Amino acid sequence: MARRRRLQVNGYPMHVVQRGVNRARCFDGAASNCLYLHILEEVAALYRCEVHAYVLMSNHVHLLMTPRTDTGVSLVMKNLGQRYAQGFNRTRSRTGPMWEGRFHSSIVDSDAYLLRCQRYIELNPVRAAMVEWPEQYPWSSYRANALGQESALITPHPVYVALAPNPADRQRAYRRLFASVPEEELRLIRESLGRGFPLGGAEFMESLRVQAGFVAGHRGKRRGRRKAEGPFLHAGKGV
Repeated sequence: MARRRRLQVNGYPMHVVQRGVNRARCFDGAASNCLYLHILEEVAALYRCEVHAYVLMSNHVHLLMTPRTDTGVSLVMKNLGQRYAQGFNRTRSRTGPMWEGRFHSSIVDSDAYLLRCQRYIELNPVRAAMVEWPEQYPWSSYRANALGQESALITPHPVYVALAPNPADRQRAYRRLFASVPEEELRLIRESLGRGFPLGGAEFMESLRVQAGFVAGHRGKRRGRRKAEGPFLHAGKGV
């Protein structure tokens, strides 16, 4: 069966997850994490992708990026994965693939879901019980977005900038978003990633339909709906 075409559109944020092959460890300490982030900074600039959030876990990575070309995210992930695997393998006398075949991705409604996706990404270490608070984990964008730590990698999205007129108030407002996270929100984000569907409301779906030429579908029973559904996940109300 042919793979569904990956939906990516210039100017629309994308939530991306790349996992280690067979869920194997792909980061083993500060040196490997720094290598990955260094390469990410280089290829994101080269292929014109703005990085808003990230987290490096032991066997996978989450990224939130806005491409400025229709192929920017795919090019970033291809070159980042190849260069990192080569560097990692070379210094550890390792051979073989490092990543699962395809990365998972979901276009994000920036107005309704961008900050929720940033929060989802930066809370990964807390949900995994690696730390108690997100600021305790050094390999995420939380310290840049919430505490003002300098980062050449992170480009604040306009939705984040609109939280407050100055950095201190903006970071304070951002930290308040972490006070509680609805379970339904977690489910929707996971489902959109797993199925490769955009995450947003009706107006967002319509704008994507116009931009990308896809027919927006609605969630329903999975069986018997594959052909009828477009590549869209409607988030609905109350989230």
